Amino acid sequence: MNSRGITCTIIVLSVLCCNGFAQTPTAADLNALRAQLDAIKADYDKRIQALEMQVQALQTQVQTAPKPETAAVVPPGQPPAAEVPAGAQGAGGPTGALPVYGGVASSKVFNPDIAVIGDFLGAAGSNKVNPDPALELHESEAAFQAIVDPYARADFFISFGEQGVNLEEGYLTFPAIPGGLLVKVGKMRAAFGKINTLHNHVLPWTDRPLVTTQLVGGEDGINDAGLSVARLIPNPWIFLEATGQVFRGDSNDLFKSSKRGDVTYVGHLRGYQDITENTNIDLGVSFSRGHNAAGVVNDFDLGRFRTTLYGADATIRWRPLKRSIYHSFVGRSEFVWSRRGQPDGVQSALGYYFSGDYQFARRWFAGVRYDRSKRADDPSLVDKGQSAILTYWPSEFSQVRGQYRRTQYAVGPTANEFLMQFQFSIGAHGAHPF
Repeated sequence: MNSRGITCTIIVLSVLCCNGFAQTPTAADLNALRAQLDAIKADYDKRIQALEMQVQALQTQVQTAPKPETAAVVPPGQPPAAEVPAGAQGAGGPTGALPVYGGVASSKVFNPDIAVIGDFLGAAGSNKVNPDPALELHESEAAFQAIVDPYARADFFISFGEQGVNLEEGYLTFPAIPGGLLVKVGKMRAAFGKINTLHNHVLPWTDRPLVTTQLVGGEDGINDAGLSVARLIPNPWIFLEATGQVFRGDSNDLFKSSKRGDVTYVGHLRGYQDITENTNIDLGVSFSRGHNAAGVVNDFDLGRFRTTLYGADATIRWRPLKRSIYHSFVGRSEFVWSRRGQPDGVQSALGYYFSGDYQFARRWFAGVRYDRSKRADDPSLVDKGQSAILTYWPSEFSQVRGQYRRTQYAVGPTANEFLMQFQFSIGAHGAHPF
């Protein structure tokens, strides 16, 4: 008995049982019930037939549909093969699959972190001694940084300016040398003081202090090809780091190498200490010595004069833990004493600056700076400067800064200028020294 017969039997028995409890059925009642059951059975059969026809139609469609091409199974971790276009085959090109050497993921592994930083400057006001252009793209810095292998890291910084292209820094760092040494080799900014180690876009001002311009080689500072060795000095009191560097001996107008032995030496000792949970202090002393160009005549160094620099720097930082994204303060100061040998004798010049930068809102900073410096070749000439700075950070990738700068030159009229700076960064740019 199929399912339809079982269903009909159950219905009939149910009806009969129910009627049996009520009264004895008559022949007319039985005929009426039989007619109702026949009608239900006929309707049920029609529905079953309709469903069977739909199933057969779907099976026919599946059997007559074209079979899809089977995709080639690519093993995990292996890139799919590239097919040669049909047009290339007809033109005498290769046929079949092209070889693929590595996938997209594997190719990115070997790419360095790349970043570009733009520095746009505008100037208004009066400066007849050292005027800046009204508008200029002062510098665009491209950074390429990557891990070379488990033993070394490479950092390259290339600057593009209106004066041309310059390799600002390009060095290899070995962080795991025996004896706890940190070794760098290449072209790099010397570890003399604080400001000399910073790139332009990291400065808290639009320009560099007068002491840097007059005594430490200008905007580029001590920046040369050489070797650097640094080591932490263990002690129970403070963080202490000593750095010794040897450079080729060419750093703008500060040092000039006339022969292979005219190298420049730089030494720096840094101490760091947390004063409270909100405040820390960073102190440093520096030394540098090398040949200068005072005795160079027709590319021959007849005088063999040298320049010696002594420096001291101090940085104090305050950042309350509970309000660290809204308030902070950084105070900086740096002293440089220059002793420059010249045909008319050794010239001693002192320069320094004081600055303070206060964060009064999440994205707003205000600062001041005072400069004073003698000139290395003529200490009788003293330049002074005062600046007020306001900085706004729309995000961590862009910055807008305005600076009022007043400079009292030893020779020439006093300059009063307003400087505007726009900076922006794209890409993954590594952190700078703390």
